[in-house]
Amino acid sequence: MDILSPQNPRVKEWAGLLEKKNRDKQGKYVIEGIHLVQEALRAQADIECVCYDVERGIPQELREVASAGLDIPWTGVSAAVIAKCSDTKSPQPVFAVLRKDRRTAEALLGKERSLVVVLDGVQDPGNVGTIIRSADAVGADGVIVGAGCADVYGPKVLRATMGSGFHLPVVHGNLAELLPQAKQRGIRLAGTSLQAAANCYAYDFTQPVWLLFGSEGSGLSPEVRDLMDDGLIIPMRGQAESLNVAMAASVLLYEAMRQRHFNG
Repeated sequence: MDILSPQNPRVKEWAGLLEKKNRDKQGKYVIEGIHLVQEALRAQADIECVCYDVERGIPQELREVASAGLDIPWTGVSAAVIAKCSDTKSPQPVFAVLRKDRRTAEALLGKERSLVVVLDGVQDPGNVGTIIRSADAVGADGVIVGAGCADVYGPKVLRATMGSGFHLPVVHGNLAELLPQAKQRGIRLAGTSLQAAANCYAYDFTQPVWLLFGSEGSGLSPEVRDLMDDGLIIPMRGQAESLNVAMAASVLLYEAMRQRHFNG
């Protein structure tokens, strides 16, 4: 049944998911736009419902999936409902409500020769989303999100991931517990450091390694820095003072992929 009134109780619940406290409480989140909804459907994510602009109909790109008989409710809504549930000024004609991924970091501990990104207080949503996208691009095993990071289910992070969050595990974890467990299993913990001894291009990324990245302003927290095994420096030939955290993560991830898959 179509929902046209922005005052409908379901609409109020969906709109509430734009706030982190409601996402945490309900264990749900909203994705906006044809591309993200397409990626969620392809990944068979846990979708509660897909809502589309009733006047424009189901977007062409999604019609085949909509008619495939998947057990997902499709609901026609008014433009006013879409506007209320959107985080953008010019909303796209479709959004979906999803249940959060329940996976934990435990599975990543058991991966052989794992390549995992660990975020410690990375606060900028664009950086968090870009790092997840880069981790997906190089075929990393997952991303672990520690305390103080931007919410991976927030609209800005989701837009920056371009759907990559559906392609690999992005899980929350207590770094004080997880990182010592990783070390016990022979996983190296490496991160960028200005006082580093090792040039990142001379480092062995073919071993099991988790890459640690800290906040934009102050880097890794002291507790996480104390657990780091290897400090890496990204050499720079030009005059830039530093790279931002998403760029640094991408450089290390691509060097890891080169060594693992293109070193013939």
